[in-house]
Amino acid sequence: MPRIAFLAVSFLIALPCFGAESDALAIDAALQARHLPFGTVLDPIFAASDSDRITGYTRCGDSAIWTGHYLAAEAFRYKVTGSSDALDNVRAALAGIQLLVDVTGTDLLARCAVPVDSPYLPGIAQEEAHNGVYAGSINQQSYNWIGHTSRDEYVGVFFGLGVAHQMVNDAQVQASIESLATRMAAFLETNAWIAVMPDGAIGAEFLTRPDEQLALLQVARRVNSNRFSSAYKRLETEAPLAIAPVAVDVQDVHGSYFKFNLDYIGLYTLIGNESSFIPRLFYRAAYAVLRRATENHQNPHFNMIDRALTGANAGRDADTAAYLDQWLQRPRRDAYVDLTGTVASCSGGEACQPIPIGQRVPTDFLWQRDPFQLSGAGSGLIESAGIDYLLPYWMARYYGVIRE
Repeated sequence: MPRIAFLAVSFLIALPCFGAESDALAIDAALQARHLPFGTVLDPIFAASDSDRITGYTRCGDSAIWTGHYLAAEAFRYKVTGSSDALDNVRAALAGIQLLVDVTGTDLLARCAVPVDSPYLPGIAQEEAHNGVYAGSINQQSYNWIGHTSRDEYVGVFFGLGVAHQMVNDAQVQASIESLATRMAAFLETNAWIAVMPDGAIGAEFLTRPDEQLALLQVARRVNSNRFSSAYKRLETEAPLAIAPVAVDVQDVHGSYFKFNLDYIGLYTLIGNESSFIPRLFYRAAYAVLRRATENHQNPHFNMIDRALTGANAGRDADTAAYLDQWLQRPRRDAYVDLTGTVASCSGGEACQPIPIGQRVPTDFLWQRDPFQLSGAGSGLIESAGIDYLLPYWMARYYGVIRE
């Protein structure tokens, strides 16, 4: 074989071959078929662990946050591939988020919304009763929607809106993003940054999380500068405080692990959209604290945000590709896992080291769950949507960590 041809073949063999696009497309096809019954992301419940018959839906309370993450994933996919399917999915995700804003009648973001004539509503309403079930109507279609909207839902949705605004240069998409971000931010601003339900009940409050409040305003002012630039500038004086809640979060790297996903996507939004030196310096200081506490958690989602914010790193990027490949070996349903006695455990009943990705407890979005957790999940009846693969995969394609 000629030397040049040999070197070319050797180079191709050396390239990482993790996470083929066909895997991402198959996951997306399953999500489209089974996880969007009412326009936003939910997880199906099957009749049995070996059945494909759907008997209900669950995790409605987090439908908004995962729809926001899915919007981000499809926005990256569209930027990478220019696929018309990806653009359709972006538009559909935005329509789903609009449903969650329209159905409340006040521009409050609902956790999820279900048509009142759906056979799945009784089960969902029972599961979400603690969050409050409210009535709404859109175009003569009656819905029940879930309230007590948390900061998680807002931060996830604004993360998706911010990514889509950057990645999808389409007039319809841009107009939809501007409208949604404006309506939701204006509602919170009017209500002193508290998510007030129609009956006066209180959901999210952002006064104790200036970092998250700034992240929402960061997106709002990017898509509607005339309306929100002044508000962001006024709050920007609190940029030095952004490090405080993150510093509290990292004191416990196991409890409420979902907080780290919110920290990562919030700081991605803040740093990635900030052009002023001083606030960016404070945001980066907060990010450094977060990254030091979690960089060894074998988390490709966090790794891809680190790639976006700090640039290429050969070791981290190779690990990210390998972790995504390991995700593909995981079951999609929530069979119970107990690794007690199988892996070394330390104080607090946690593993001493991050559990290999293929063995971790099944869940909705793996990268927001404690990687040291030894046991948990259900009966194998609930299927995850796979957004925990799609988002880091398409980010990895966009940043050149994985090449198709």
